Amino acid sequence: MRSPRAHYLQVVKHTPFHTRTHAANQLNLWHRWRDYTVSDAYFDVALEYTALRNACAVFDISPMTKHRISGPDALPFLNRLVTRDVSKISEGRVGYCVWCDDRGQVIDDGTIFHLGQNDYRLCSQERQLDWLVRSALGFDVQIREETAEIAAIALQGPTSAAVLRAMGISCIESLTPFSISVVDLAGAPLMISRTGFTGDLGYELWVAPTHAEQLWDALFEAGALYGIKPMGTHALEMARIEAGFIQAGVDFLPADRAIRTDRTRSPFELDLTWLVDFNKDHFTGRAALLFERTRGPRYRLVRLDVEGNKPAKDAYIYDDKRRVVGAVTSSLWSPMCKASIALASVEVTRGSPSDTLWAEIYYQKELKWSRANARCRVVSEAFYTPARRKLTPPPNI
Repeated sequence: MRSPRAHYLQVVKHTPFHTRTHAANQLNLWHRWRDYTVSDAYFDVALEYTALRNACAVFDISPMTKHRISGPDALPFLNRLVTRDVSKISEGRVGYCVWCDDRGQVIDDGTIFHLGQNDYRLCSQERQLDWLVRSALGFDVQIREETAEIAAIALQGPTSAAVLRAMGISCIESLTPFSISVVDLAGAPLMISRTGFTGDLGYELWVAPTHAEQLWDALFEAGALYGIKPMGTHALEMARIEAGFIQAGVDFLPADRAIRTDRTRSPFELDLTWLVDFNKDHFTGRAALLFERTRGPRYRLVRLDVEGNKPAKDAYIYDDKRRVVGAVTSSLWSPMCKASIALASVEVTRGSPSDTLWAEIYYQKELKWSRANARCRVVSEAFYTPARRKLTPPPNI
């Protein structure tokens, strides 16, 4: 007989790569990503990060939410959903996107994979099936979540292309950033996209769960001479901040989950103006964003080079008159930049490169708390963006 409390139970699943990630996880550090168990670190966070930036690292992205959107109205539906013009994402290409509520506030960001005629995959951090289904009213479109049907892994770093070459995958020579190619892996289709969340040269590999272990083994066999290592979420977090990439629930609050509606952000306030296309037909949030463009946004997302060597975790940002003008959302001491760096949300009247800003940093050493007021310099571009990220063909390091 089923327990009356059974409906409260939430089963935590293993990804298709779990037999391999579990065997490699020497530190036994894990966390829950959606319905799945994933590694925070395998053997040493610093060394995993070092492998990423100097060789290559593998990260299990199977828990990423994946929605399949197909049917005669797939394109008009997506154009109604997101702020960018999806018609410009050609077949075999991937596009970054955001979608908003009626107030023009960002619900989530993600990537759209144009897989074929009237066939797309939308990947995001959060589950969006309810929002997608509600938004599809009146469209001839089929929407389903296929997260459990696809095993996915990210191969990132300067030797990532060399590893794929060693596996005999020749298509990477012509695979440009944000492009897709499909090859054969022991009789199963393996989709390769030149995408990632590290700001480095890298790829994401997509395969049926039944071939996940085979893919993992092939990567590590081919990468043995190229410094390949597994990488957990802690090292990935370092890389994405260096790349200046935002994360839902960290750098912005998803609008559909906010209790205090004034705490959300629009694309303009997340430095994503380039993703808003007013030349296409109506999309959710368009009227509000048109008004905001005229009125001006409230905030801006800035990248900060912070003086000193202390990470500005959760720091308030002040102007030169000691007025609070914002707060840090993400921060770290960057090994590649040899600097303390941060992403921060500040009042729109502040945050230009000429402004003087200060971070109030609190840190503890052996039970003693200290405070530092560190000068911050606004950085216009990503903190770290190596040339190899965009080179085609990619370097054979």
